[in-house]
Amino acid sequence: MARYQLLMPKMGESVAEATIIKWTKSPGDYIEADEAVMEIATDKVDSEVPSPVSGKLIEQLCKEDDVVQVGAVIAIIETDSADSNETAQTAPAPQAKEQAPSTPVPETAKPAEQPVAELIADLPGISQLTQTVPIPQSNGVKYQNRFYSPLVKNIAVQEGIDTDELDAIPGTGAEGRLTKDDLLEFIHKRGSRVATSPESQPETQPEIMKYAVPQQTATNTPAPQPKPATSVSGGDEIIEMDRMRKLIAEHMVMSKHTSPHVTSFIEVDVTDLVQWREKVKNVFEKREGEKITFTPIFIEAVVKAIKELPMINVSVNGTQIIKKKDINISMATALPSGNLIVPVIKRADQLNLLGITKAVNDLANRARNNKLQPDDVKDGTFTITNVGTFGNVMGTPIINQPQVAILAVGAIKKKPAVIETPHGDAIAIRHMMFLSLSYDHRVVDGALGGMFIKKVADYLEKWDLNRSI
Repeated sequence: MARYQLLMPKMGESVAEATIIKWTKSPGDYIEADEAVMEIATDKVDSEVPSPVSGKLIEQLCKEDDVVQVGAVIAIIETDSADSNETAQTAPAPQAKEQAPSTPVPETAKPAEQPVAELIADLPGISQLTQTVPIPQSNGVKYQNRFYSPLVKNIAVQEGIDTDELDAIPGTGAEGRLTKDDLLEFIHKRGSRVATSPESQPETQPEIMKYAVPQQTATNTPAPQPKPATSVSGGDEIIEMDRMRKLIAEHMVMSKHTSPHVTSFIEVDVTDLVQWREKVKNVFEKREGEKITFTPIFIEAVVKAIKELPMINVSVNGTQIIKKKDINISMATALPSGNLIVPVIKRADQLNLLGITKAVNDLANRARNNKLQPDDVKDGTFTITNVGTFGNVMGTPIINQPQVAILAVGAIKKKPAVIETPHGDAIAIRHMMFLSLSYDHRVVDGALGGMFIKKVADYLEKWDLNRSI
């Protein structure tokens, strides 16, 4: 017999930790090789952790909702083999559980507990994952040479928090790392003091994402845990948000707090495009084994417009505008649960229409089957959302931070429209749709936003009926 240490696998270049959502195997259960042992959630996607060996699970080294570092031991599996790759142990494996920094806390002020949602999203700008951690108590201890994520640094800059002040905030992350929620809790407490001190900061200074974190004060009594759905007054029902819904809500609130949104609309005649797709869709499906939808066509039009107007493909860092080299198109995808995820087509400008179509179908299928990898949802530079899927003719989408623009495509409807002919104007039945572009007015003015959406419309209206794919 040998004991195999199951490690938290690497889930992508930018992923350092994951939260355990659910154990699918219990101690004493037999596990086949490649069988899932647990479900985890990173700051990008949810996935399963399979066992590379067959054997009996004898010990779980972490609990559900624990945040575990990549490479940490999460379970011990007893195998029949004595292979050299398997480690025999006489002592328990090191705990993978994330520990809070060992700073003293007065006995008279026990920290309350509250659920926190660390961001998921390229959805970038969203916090890590939902867990229950103590509210940090500041005691003047300095945490020198500590790693800070880009999100924490950006919030600190916007809130005017210098390095010395940042180093003094206790962190609840691995090895004392300061998480976004630690910083927001500190900002909230500091904001409370501002409200009672007239000499403090101006009253107009914004609180970043002040609605994103439950606002509680540490007391001697632990905060109540979330309760399942219950009936109120015999009619109303209280439903606790699931983890993904909390993250989406937080991301949306953060985006509206960050960017002044402006939305421009344009109506597009896509009659030639609709007729072309009707002509080629059956041949394409028979040849490629998959369908061609309108989404790849919209993405191609957006990519062409970005090439001509590259300042729509940027992000903002304080007073700096970062012009992106790659054109990575995020596409909002509805999940069967009713939630939303945004996989990314990387370097879409280097793909032809066939390549974009295959990428769209692959990402959409893997998103609906919970098979996306963390790298599939990161580094997007521009987002498309198809509100027409639900019969909506237009929408006012919220920007997917840190991007500066998002395009909503509405339903295609047959309508009477005026068309120009060599013999004069005429009224005909045409396939019409609306495009809606929301953009960040800090860096995208009405002229750029208007020209961009007009270029997308022009590409769609001037579709070549004889085009091959």
